[in-house]
Amino acid sequence: MQHLLAQFNRSAPAAWDERDALLREMLRHVGAGAVVRPPFFCEYGAISIGDGTFINVDAVMLDVAPIAIGTACQIATRVQLLTATHPIDPEPRRVGWEYGEPITIADNVWLGGGVIVCPGVTIGEDTVVGAGAVVTKNLPAGVVAAGVPARVLREIGEQDRVTPPR
Repeated sequence: MQHLLAQFNRSAPAAWDERDALLREMLRHVGAGAVVRPPFFCEYGAISIGDGTFINVDAVMLDVAPIAIGTACQIATRVQLLTATHPIDPEPRRVGWEYGEPITIADNVWLGGGVIVCPGVTIGEDTVVGAGAVVTKNLPAGVVAAGVPARVLREIGEQDRVTPPR
């Protein structure tokens, strides 16, 4: 797995097809039209990426447990999805006990630059997480969240509606 990841990260800038094939070999699922820009870092390939999702440069996905990313998500630069965790109790931690809790990112989520998502977190559909946030608890659908730790700032509503240029 790590040799495939190294190939992916060394690929030429225009080698879209080569990178797509490597992703499909490395990861559990890569949806149609999904794009992952190198460099990209993961451990085991226990990652599913939905159709049309875009993952920008320097993504880190520590996939000790599964990571599921929905369709049409926007994952900005230097986002970290971290499933690996350790016990609070110092004794098992001292002997190196590690475990993982899955992360689920629903459809059409936007994670801003440098967002960190902690083990066991689920982020609801259409939610936007502001740059630099640390998501330690589940976030509901259709909200804007930011901060350290991330908290819901408001619901997404009519004030957010725009008509894209054609």
